Amino acid sequence: MGIAEKIGEIEREISRTQKNKATEYHLGLLKAKLAKYRQQLLEPSGKGAVKGDGFDVMKSGDARVALIGFPSVGKSTILSKLTKTHSEAANYEFTTLTCIPGVIQHNGANIQLLDLPGIIEGAAQGKGRGKQVIAVARTSDLVMMMLDALKGDIQKDLLTRELEAMGIRLNTKKPDVYFRLKKTGGVKLTSMVPLTKVSEKLAQLILHEYKIHNCELVIREDITEDQLIDVICGNRVYLPCIYVYNKVDQITIEEVDRIAHMPHCVVTSCEMGLNLDYLLDVIWEYLGLIMIYTKKPGNKPDLDNEFGIIMRAGCKVQHVCHSVHRDLVDQCKYALVWGTSVKFSPQRVGLQHVMHHEDVIQIVTK
Repeated sequence: MGIAEKIGEIEREISRTQKNKATEYHLGLLKAKLAKYRQQLLEPSGKGAVKGDGFDVMKSGDARVALIGFPSVGKSTILSKLTKTHSEAANYEFTTLTCIPGVIQHNGANIQLLDLPGIIEGAAQGKGRGKQVIAVARTSDLVMMMLDALKGDIQKDLLTRELEAMGIRLNTKKPDVYFRLKKTGGVKLTSMVPLTKVSEKLAQLILHEYKIHNCELVIREDITEDQLIDVICGNRVYLPCIYVYNKVDQITIEEVDRIAHMPHCVVTSCEMGLNLDYLLDVIWEYLGLIMIYTKKPGNKPDLDNEFGIIMRAGCKVQHVCHSVHRDLVDQCKYALVWGTSVKFSPQRVGLQHVMHHEDVIQIVTK
């Protein structure tokens, strides 16, 4: 029996097992086995494997966004609308056969947008070169999932399941759990909060399934068995995701209103160019980008987007110094900042000061 057949058999066993107190340990072990087999499926099959052409392209710009969706949902059309790159669009499936990169220019930032080939159900097992497509999504900063508004939420659930099978977690934060393997000493499990979803016995069984008998596990939040398995595997990627519902010009206004009020969802019509400007603002927000302006002593600040510095939200003065020049951090004495991050304008700050969007900074060297 191959790995794919074992995965199918475990999935059927989980679906027909009732969830209650008596079966929680059995379900926990099944989920651990399922995650282990999926990890084996993702690994290369050995020395005899033939190397194929991948879809990945060189990362460029300030951030990377991956377009993922089923065939004929409007991925190529939205790439052509948002960027200056032309991607072939037609009325038949699998028009795009390789990765086509484009650049979105918004608020002075260059955001790389990747138009990936359409994936089909079973992509995580390698159908339709789905592994290569989803592997590119792992390297991106944001996943933009293109969906057909005419087909409801079916595509969204299927795509989320395929991405989760490949170790991508959408719109969820990493569990606050410390895990470290040891050579001796047995399993040391410490919980900082009451555990209601996974017991200490179940955690021990899951660790035993992975043949881990010596480790230190500190749990700082109430996690589920799936989150515990993710921590043990250690190869999960946590990415923000925007669900873009295309073709909203073909559904009722009540359905558009329902979709628009769902979390992380944006409604658009690529053919008619509806709501694309709002989509750009949402991409900017989910990427967490900010613009920092610089100022020379005795001169006015350059408030043009061409001269600004694109940084990530939460960046400090030392990160701004490093983006200007790598030796500037050691030479910096202090900085003068104008903007919403300070009480007074200007205010003298140190290297650990957190910058805000559209702040103006003047760096004073030693």
